[in-house]
Amino acid sequence: MPARKTKTEKPPPENAQTENAPLAHRLRPQKPEEIAGQKHLLAANAPLAACLAGAPLHSMILWGPPGCGKTTLAKLLAKQSGAKWVSLSAAGGSAREARAVMEEQAEGGAQTVLFMDEAHRFNKAQQDAFLPHLESGRIVFIGATTENPSFEINSALLSRVAVYPMRPLEEEALAAVLRRAENELQIAVAKTAAQIFINHCGGDARRLLNAFEAAAQNAKEKTIGEDDAKNALGEAAKRFDKRGDRFYEQISALHKSVRGSDPDAALYWLCRMLQGGCDPLYISRRLARMASEDIGLAEPGALAIAQAADRAYRQLGSPEGELALAQAAAYLACAPKSNAVYSAFQKMSRAVKNDRDREVPPHLCNAPTRLMKQIGKGEGYRYAHDEPEAYAAGVNYFPADMKPLRFYQPVDRGLETKIKEKLNRLRALDANHKK
Repeated sequence: MPARKTKTEKPPPENAQTENAPLAHRLRPQKPEEIAGQKHLLAANAPLAACLAGAPLHSMILWGPPGCGKTTLAKLLAKQSGAKWVSLSAAGGSAREARAVMEEQAEGGAQTVLFMDEAHRFNKAQQDAFLPHLESGRIVFIGATTENPSFEINSALLSRVAVYPMRPLEEEALAAVLRRAENELQIAVAKTAAQIFINHCGGDARRLLNAFEAAAQNAKEKTIGEDDAKNALGEAAKRFDKRGDRFYEQISALHKSVRGSDPDAALYWLCRMLQGGCDPLYISRRLARMASEDIGLAEPGALAIAQAADRAYRQLGSPEGELALAQAAAYLACAPKSNAVYSAFQKMSRAVKNDRDREVPPHLCNAPTRLMKQIGKGEGYRYAHDEPEAYAAGVNYFPADMKPLRFYQPVDRGLETKIKEKLNRLRALDANHKK
């Protein structure tokens, strides 16, 4: 099978744009000052400011969501340094192809920027192809990825590159992109329409420009109004990655809002996830986890409510069943909080894992047969219901050769206040029995 042809070029000049190209392509920044946003990387004294001013390049990974300018920034870095530009995509290329390109470019004298789009699509073994060529400095590797490099890029490659997180474009940057679009198409946009574009593009400049271009084509007058913007955007989904960092960031925000007893914030993140396409049953499972981890015995009914919300959603589906999830999220946020059971479970799990196997004491063993009774199973067991207060004071329920562990410490909130009082009373009975 013949090798795929590689795109090798100098970064395109400013006049390379064509009238028929999409607006997002025509407005791709050609100068550093045209870049919108990313001030944390590009402002004076920021990490990449010197490189854009012509300082020597180094290998790097640009990590950020779609439409934040990863490819644009890489091209401008190559252009400003005067390096040759070679672009590959891990989505359609191979490690063999990448290796061949690097070997070819390394033979020449000029520095080459090898840009790898969607770098995370190469598995960690394939990424090793880049390693031998990054030491000489003739090859500058710039990878672009939407996925967390900590998980998708192997440690050997990470040790040879700098990782620069790029952010979704903020409102000010998106407004600047809109102004350039207005000038390019010679059409105005109403303030309310501009805000609709900004609110619904999720910080993605490409998405913003595509919607703006569609609205401009359908606008009846030389001004884009609210209806034009809404029609162009359609039913805009919130930016949500069903398996990546954004997914875990949002479920973390929901969980922490519940733990922090803020029902409104909990409902906000719930709606963000639902509107972004998250599986509601995943959310219901996480609500049950929150009920056990952060509420526990302070309000035992919280788990039952979370489970009831799961059953209700399974019965009703969307959108009706989503209200049950909202009810559960709000209730969990308002409920008294305790992680005492969670903490005790974690500590006990570690203790058991690090301990040796111990025999069950005879008095805790069941003795359903005569033989088992003859060998002492069940001997000395005290039936709690026959004792005062239904409590056999002084009985040890741990293995005989270990000291009892006391990890569960109830808090002074909700039902655990009463549980704490009861346990303190029982411990006092134990102490009196030993006397």
